[in-house]
Amino acid sequence: MGAIVRERREALGLTQSRLAQLSDLSRQTVVGLEAGTLTDLGFNRLAHLLSVLGLDFDAPSHAARLRKRGLWMAAKSASVSFAREVSPDTLGHALASGSAPKGYEAHLAHLLDEAPVPLIVMAVEEAAANEGVKPRVVWRGVAKLARFLAVHRQDVWT
Repeated sequence: MGAIVRERREALGLTQSRLAQLSDLSRQTVVGLEAGTLTDLGFNRLAHLLSVLGLDFDAPSHAARLRKRGLWMAAKSASVSFAREVSPDTLGHALASGSAPKGYEAHLAHLLDEAPVPLIVMAVEEAAANEGVKPRVVWRGVAKLARFLAVHRQDVWT
């Protein structure tokens, strides 16, 4: 977001101080946002800043979500600490069936314990579509995997 703000601010010929003044923010806030060091600006303040710059958030859409390739990202996340990668297809089948493929148990445990919940939600949605089942079937598979693998965040998934 910071790079977008900086690019648009510069295109409009605004200094950080002037943008801060127009947006009812401090210069330090604008500097932090552009540098990527700002930890929390809040939705309303960010929305106001973007509107000053003539920018807006895209409307939420399912099509935008699908472009994120959640199952692929989940497979990469599950494989980050391992030499052998789990494929998105293998991961999707494991989530839908609730069965951990031999050799990928640690991958799945890592995913269920460490991956952000929104990533798992995307993976479940894609796995359901790929496997031709309803998402609730995949959620049952995820719960079954969480119990079988005795993951730490089991209460989240069961």
